[in-house]
Amino acid sequence: MTVKTIELKEQGSLEGAKLQVYILDTSENYQKGLRRPLVLICPGGGYERTSDREAEPVAMRFLAMGYHAAVLRYSCAPARFPTALLELGRSVLLLREHEEEWKIEAEKIFIQGSSAGGHLAACLGVFWNREFLAEALQTESALLRPAGLILSYPVITAQKGLAHEGSFENLLGERTEEKQKLLSLEHQVTAEVPPCFLWHTYTDGTVPAENSLLFVTALKQAGVLAEFHLYPEGEHGLSLGDETTMHENGERYCRYVQDWIKLAEKWMKKMTVV
Repeated sequence: MTVKTIELKEQGSLEGAKLQVYILDTSENYQKGLRRPLVLICPGGGYERTSDREAEPVAMRFLAMGYHAAVLRYSCAPARFPTALLELGRSVLLLREHEEEWKIEAEKIFIQGSSAGGHLAACLGVFWNREFLAEALQTESALLRPAGLILSYPVITAQKGLAHEGSFENLLGERTEEKQKLLSLEHQVTAEVPPCFLWHTYTDGTVPAENSLLFVTALKQAGVLAEFHLYPEGEHGLSLGDETTMHENGERYCRYVQDWIKLAEKWMKKMTVV
């Protein structure tokens, strides 16, 4: 496996913003010419930090499935919107730029995000064809479109009573009604959003399940294909929900949700073959 670290320097980027890329080896003996899809991972952390538990452990699981993987350590507060989105868009362009060298199937780059990272992933899903993004990155909008989104307990709405207030405060700083509506992503869904896989837990007390429900409802109304799983139990920030991502005291362990990544694999394979 090849591991590369690429520093990211968009407008507003902070020191430490980087893309960590994990590229599986291709055997010339029996895999010559093979190109693999890639899953680009956006860890959560309330736009205050990027969680280690939702980063490399998740990448390792996708690698074991036969996908290339990448982890985006995007700029958080005091960086403001759209810095992290520009870094995500740049990451997609960088992966496309190296598609020959790294044997990436460039039309099959999926974006996975957890919590606030799910909000970031969904931002690319709804904004990939907006002029402001292509202009800022000096590229064509079509090159920014993901093959699909995998959203784990995502932050979606700025609606009072349902929003994760800390995420929006860190992302926006001064919150105006216009900015809140723009980044309340259930209002930004169109038929151009890529297919989505989402999961949430009924008992999430930090980012209520209504965040996913609002997004899924908007996807359905727009005619966008989606698969959604609502698990009956589980706290927020579970990541894989198993021994590899739980805390020493057993927190963030949940048997109910441990199959989400296998379900996501099946969902991706409906669109591609690894």
